[in-house]
Amino acid sequence: MPGLETQWKTLVKQLKQLEVDTRKARGEARTRLKVLNRQTRRFVERTLRDAEPRVRQAMKDAARIGRSLRAGMAAGAAAFRASTRKRTK
Repeated sequence: MPGLETQWKTLVKQLKQLEVDTRKARGEARTRLKVLNRQTRRFVERTLRDAEPRVRQAMKDAARIGRSLRAGMAAGAAAFRASTRKRTK
């Protein structure tokens, strides 16, 4: 049975080493995840901060173009109605 005892001790030793390696890997993964989370949050905040003024300006421009288009269509329709109407006096 000395062979089994030796194998048992070897397995226990390997198991302990696996526990240590697992704890270490888990800690490294947790650290990497925190760093990636922080980097992603910082990147998204910076992107939003940079993009927001341009988006607001684009919305203002789109509203102005929409108002101009509606005014032009109304003026064109009024001009068309005025030119085709035959008034009799």
